[in-house]
Parts: sequence; C-alpha cells; structure tokens
Amino acid sequence: MNEVVMQKGGLTASEAADRLERFGPNLLPEPAPPSFLMTFLLQFRSPLIYILLVAAAVAAAVGELEDSFFIGIVLVLNGIVGGIQEHSAGRAAAALRKLEEATAMVVRDGATTAIPARLVVPGDLILLEAGARVAADVDVFEATDLQCDESLLTGESAPVKKIGGGAGADRVSAFAGTLVTRGRGRGIVVATGMASEIGRIAAELGKESSAKPPLMIRLAKFSNRIAWLVGAAMLFLILVGQFQGIGWGDLFLMAVGLAVSAIPEGLPVAISVALAISMRRMARKHVIVRRMPAVESLGSCTMIATDKTGTLTLNELTVTDIVLPDGSRFECEAGPEIDACRITSGGNHDPSANERVSRLFKAASMPNEGVLVRDENGWTGIGDTVDVALLAAARKAGLEHQALADHYPLLTRIPYEPDLKYAASFHRRGDVVRVFAKGSPETLIAMADRMDVGTDFAPVDRAALLRQKEEMASQGLRVLAFASGEISSEDGDHLGPHHLVHLVFLGMVGMQDPIRPEVPQAVADCRSAGVDIAMVTGDDPRTAAAIARDAGLSFDDDQVVTGREVQAAEEAGDEGLDTLTRRARIYARVAPAQKLSIVRSLARNGHFVAVTGDGINDAPALKHAHVGVAMGRKGTDVAKESADIVITDDNFSSIVSGIREGRVAYSNIRKVILMLVTTGIAEVLLFILAIPLGLPMPLLPVQLLWLNLVTNGIQDVALAGEKSEGDELRRPPRKPREPIFDRIMIRRIVVTVAVMGLGGFALFYWLLAQGYEVGQARNLLLLLFVMFENVQTFTSRSERRSIFSIPFFGNPLLLITVIAAQGLHIAAMYIPWLRDTLELSPISMAEWAVMLIAATSILIVTELDKWRLGRSEKKAEGGSR
Repeated sequence: MNEVVMQKGGLTASEAADRLERFGPNLLPEPAPPSFLMTFLLQFRSPLIYILLVAAAVAAAVGELEDSFFIGIVLVLNGIVGGIQEHSAGRAAAALRKLEEATAMVVRDGATTAIPARLVVPGDLILLEAGARVAADVDVFEATDLQCDESLLTGESAPVKKIGGGAGADRVSAFAGTLVTRGRGRGIVVATGMASEIGRIAAELGKESSAKPPLMIRLAKFSNRIAWLVGAAMLFLILVGQFQGIGWGDLFLMAVGLAVSAIPEGLPVAISVALAISMRRMARKHVIVRRMPAVESLGSCTMIATDKTGTLTLNELTVTDIVLPDGSRFECEAGPEIDACRITSGGNHDPSANERVSRLFKAASMPNEGVLVRDENGWTGIGDTVDVALLAAARKAGLEHQALADHYPLLTRIPYEPDLKYAASFHRRGDVVRVFAKGSPETLIAMADRMDVGTDFAPVDRAALLRQKEEMASQGLRVLAFASGEISSEDGDHLGPHHLVHLVFLGMVGMQDPIRPEVPQAVADCRSAGVDIAMVTGDDPRTAAAIARDAGLSFDDDQVVTGREVQAAEEAGDEGLDTLTRRARIYARVAPAQKLSIVRSLARNGHFVAVTGDGINDAPALKHAHVGVAMGRKGTDVAKESADIVITDDNFSSIVSGIREGRVAYSNIRKVILMLVTTGIAEVLLFILAIPLGLPMPLLPVQLLWLNLVTNGIQDVALAGEKSEGDELRRPPRKPREPIFDRIMIRRIVVTVAVMGLGGFALFYWLLAQGYEVGQARNLLLLLFVMFENVQTFTSRSERRSIFSIPFFGNPLLLITVIAAQGLHIAAMYIPWLRDTLELSPISMAEWAVMLIAATSILIVTELDKWRLGRSEKKAEGGSR
C-alpha cells in the first residue's frame, strides 16, 4: 500500500488539495434542474403538436391569419400549463432531499477532523463509527466489531461484518452510501464519486430510458391515425375539387378548414389539465409525481416489480415473536411508530406471563449499547441493529432504557464478540450484583441451571428449550436468548465470564425484517385490480419466499428463481430470459444489473412495468421501467432522482391510490378525446358530403376554429376534471397493446358522428334549398354544432354509465363551462368585432329552440348505446361463469 496513505498522520492538506484537483469532488453528477423555459419548450415534443404547427403554417401561407393566430394561442397555452405543472412537481421532489450535507471523519496533517463528504479524496485515512455513513469506497485495514448495513446497495437486510486486512486498492470492503451499524474501524479511501460502486450504478442512469410512458405510446399511435385520416380526406377533396374546377386558392382554404376540423387542437391542453389535476390529487395521498406522463403510466401498469427490503418490509430488524421457557408465546407488533405497537398474547397464559416478559426485556436492555432517539420523523435507532430492535421491543413492553440504567448502575460489561456468542453486563443493586446476558440460545442455555416458569424457577430443560429454538429458526426468525442472575457483593471485585454460571434462563425472541402493516391489503387490492406483482431482491430464496407469502403474493414453488438461473437464462439470449420471466414471480439473490434485465424482459413479454424500490441497487431498474416509484422517507437520493414518482410516506398502499388516480386520469383523457374527435370527424363528414355535391363550404375555417378552440375548448377542460366513477380498481388494466380507439370508443364515435355529421349536413342542405343565404345557413349550422358540443359534454362523462345515474352537480365546473360556452356563442352574435370575424348574426327564439331539440338526438342515441353495451357485458359475464 502507498507509504503516504499508511502514515498515521494521513494525507497533508496540500496532498488532499492536489488529489481533489486530480480526481474531482466526491459527488455523483447531478443534472441541473431544467429552467422553466426549457420545461416550457419540452411541452412541444409531440406528434400532435407537429401536425398543428403544419396547419398553422398552411393557414398563414394562404392568408388566413386568424386561423394561424388561434392555433398559436392554443400551443402557447398548452406549453404554459404543462410547463408550470411539471416545473412545480420537480421542485416538490427536490424538497424531499436531505438539507444537511454529509460529513466524514478523516485524518489530515495528523489530526482527526470532520470535512464535507464531497472533499474526501482517494488516499484519505478515514474513520468509521456506528451511526455514520461511509463517504466513499474504503479498504478497511483496522476493524473492531465493525458491521455495515448494505441493504440499499445489495438488497440484503442483515448487517455485513467487516474484517480489517488492508489488501490494497483492488479490495473494497466498505462501500460508499452504506451505514455503519456497529463498531468502529479505519481504512483508506480507494474510490470516490463516479469511480465508486455507486458511481458505476449512476453511470447506467445517465442512459436514456428504454421504456416510453404508455400514454405517449398510445398518443403517438393516435396522432399517426389522425394524420393518415387528415391526409386521405384532404387528397380526396382536392381530387374532387379539381374535378369540379375549384381553384387552388379555394382548395388550400378548404384543406386548412379540414385540418382544423380533424385535428383536436384542444387535446394537448386537456391532457395537461387532466394530468395536473391527478397530480394534485395524488400529492394529497403522499404521491409526488416528478414527470407528468407518469400519472397515467402508473394507472396503465400490468406488473409491479418490487424490491423487498424497505418497500415490502420496514428495513428494520424487529422483534416479532417472544417465547417463554414454559412455551408461552407472544407477538410483538411491528411498525415505525413504536409507542403505538403492543405485545399481544395468542392464547391463555399464566397471570405471571406479562411479568416474565418484562424480566426478559430487562435482560435485553441492560447489556445493550444501542440508543433510541425521538425526532420529528419518529424513532431513530443508533448502534447495532439487534440492540436497537431489542430496545424498541422493550419500550413496547413498557420499559425505558435510561430509567433502567439509572435503576441498575453499570459496573462493567462484556461486549459481544462473534467468538463469545454472547454479551453481558454487571450492575449494582443494593447489596448484590445483578448480571444480565443475551446471546445465542445454545450458549445461554449452557450457562443456565434454572428457567423462569412463573412464580418459581424450575430446573432447566435444555432439550425442550433447544426444540423451541429450532422451531423458531425454521420460521425464518433470527433467535436470541436471555438470562439473568445474582452475585454476592463479596464476589463483585473481579467480575468476568467466570460469573456467568447458574443463571436463570428467561426466554427467547425471534427477530426479522417484518412486512409493512399495509402491504397485505395493498397486494390484495392490486390483485383485484388485475395488476400482477413480482418480488426482485438480493435476499436468500427461502427468506424471499417467506416474506412474499406474508405479504400476500400468490406464487408456486417453481416460480421462485435465483440470480444464477437469471444469469443462465441471459446467456441463452433474450428469448431464454423472456421464457424465464413469463413464469417467475420471486427473484432472489439477484444483482442490480439483473434487476434491470428482468424489468426489460417483462416489458418484452407485453407488460407495462412499474418498479418500486428505495435503494441504490434499484436505481437502474427505476430509471428504465415504464414508471419508477421510489420511497421518499428512507429511499436514497439516487433512487428518488431515478424515479418518476416518489411515495413520501413509504406506504405501499399509496401505490394503489396512485394506480386508481392514474386510471381516472386516463379515463378522463379518453372522455376528452371522445368529445373532440366526434366533433372533428362530424365536421370532416360535412365537407366530404358537401363538396362532391357542389355545395359551398358548410363552415368557414375561422368558424371551425371557434368550435374547436373556444366553445369546445372550454368544455373539454372541465371533462378532464371528472372524479372517480368508483370501479377503477374492479376492472382489469388495459392491455398494453390496446389503442385509445378501442371497440367501445369506435362504436360510440360511429354512432355520434352519424347523428352530428348527417344531421348537420341535412340541415345545411335543407336551409340552402329553402332559399337561405350561405351566411345564414352557416350561422344556424354553427349554433347547432355548439349545442351538439354542449350535449356531448354531458354524455361523455362516462363511457358506460347513464348520464342520469351520475350526480348532476358532481362536477360543478362542467356545468359552468357548458353554460359559458353557450353564453359566449350567443354573446358573439352581438359583439361587433366577433360577429364580423365569425360572420354571425342573431337568431330568433324559435330557431334556437329547434336547434336545441335537434341537438338532444345525441343524448338519445348515446343512452341507447350505453344500454346495449351494459346488456352485452352482463351477458358475456354470465356466459363466462
């Protein structure tokens, strides 16, 4: 090893400065948050926007500046709304980061000093102690009972013991970002920043995500179909117009009107509003959305690939089972709020059982070097995870560590050592010395000659106690035993291991990283919603399977696979891995890179994949999933920066709430699309019917813009705010390949367009036949289409439910916007500059009433179609039983 770094004085200040200049700060590259201007400009990356820009350019080219102006206003408004929402969401996510900068204890110029972790350089002599995070990758050359929690890196919840060796720069024994849970040590920094293990994982995160949000996929297909439809209709009309001798100028004007009719200009704004509303609703349920499309992505997911440690479990070693020597069993409730958890009995016990439980936890608390600290975020443990777990369980039993320490002044202690397999402490109490011991059951059973069975002590039954221990271990529990005794004050001068005889065996506890209390119900809710769950963890297969069963996951034994099986499948190519992931549901002993491979394979198998996790090892999979969900309270910054969504309360059930809101958002987007597309296609139908018959254009381009951007635009925004219909989680998720235009929407569009398009054409034809001037006929036709929009807004509130079964005032904004749209159109007939621009004129009350009656035909045919749909679905459900 380098002589300089082995010096007890560590690096000098000048050497550290040189290395900082050479290797750079000990930081992972963090992209600067985009400015509002950049976020605003990114809102224009959409095929639909590109089509609108072409339409605006064509309108400007033929002199229709009003049309071009209206389209420009819509694009700017869309960018502002989307930009504000996405920019504010990014600030909310940034607020989740820790405000305090991490520090590290290093030796510089012979003195121990605390420096910001970003200034640590390779070659630094660094000190490690319980409760501190390792600032960089370290080669530990000196360790005293040193253990590190590497769960955020490896996924394994058990602490890893570190043994000093000093094998050189090729050996990293403590990794950056891990937590020292016990002991102390010294080592040499061998890698910082991007050169560390965390840095190598972060490099993968710099690549562009391989999965696109489902909404973007569906909208791209939708936009392509609209483009083909517009292109085909334009070609048809141009050919017909040429055949009839229409001039090129008029044809261009007609093409602009057709493009404006077919393209739902208000859709980008409506989508932004729908997603923004769902973002606010999700934020109230502790779900922060960092990227707007992720709202719908979560609702579209068909598979959740979840981490175990910290996501399904508490990531805290916790006492869950208590067994007394007579076989009495107790359960210790698990949860982050210690004071709200209890110790409960599963059956009838001797009245002295509770007192014996207290004696057991007294022995657990005394030879204990852990500390429990209460802060604004709840209880935090400092020290060895086993010691912290025992102190938490003792508090649940009504014992407070400091009060016990004051009651039993400490004389001396024997620290835990792996070779000893126990820890003990000696305390003065009056004229006697009390000894308390904790350790492996075999060791403490051998120390005891009696056991606590109630009001008296009975001779120790070693065989029975060992059977109890084996039974607990078979359940996947980590078992620890406790004993106590008394020593006369005359023997208290030379306390040591030779006094650990003739003890009273008090019982055993079983510890594990328990399931979060909300997880089983959340898993059941996902199952009812048709969302499958796969566990991906670095833990042992048996432990992973046991946790998965406790969480309520449904799987068979052959669906549990290991990292070795994943590696073998990868070597066989994508098809080999895809075959494995089609059947597997529990993935154990997998490496971080394998998690990413599994997620990509699930996507190739046709799933929309949501990945949940909190650790650094989860970050690549979070980045490249269709939607990444990170835990906000205990999750790493790397995980949160890689995710699309952050759960601020670390509650797995919040994901279910997010799925519901995502499905509501997509349902509302479909409602908006249904409303906009039916109006647009009906207008196209007007042109297709009118031009071949030699009729004038039914509506002018500026009138089409008025319909699509103003009257329709006001109402579709209100549709985007519809509330949940209540059955979102009772329906299966949409099939990944299901387009926006599914069977139900296509049928609804056909029915509605037939009424609007044919009815509008019939009115226009009849008016011209009756001698109405073209301007007067367009005036009445425009009013009819405004009323069609008003009625269509109400009928679009649900795809399946009758309008009469939906609370009329359930969406007050919708009622206001319908009235506003109709009122604005009536006002336009009397406002001079609007009247002249739109070529409108006032109409009589009789004409207005006739148009209203004609518009209600939409309500009748839509209600009949919903009734038929309901009957066919009930019939299909009955036939499948």
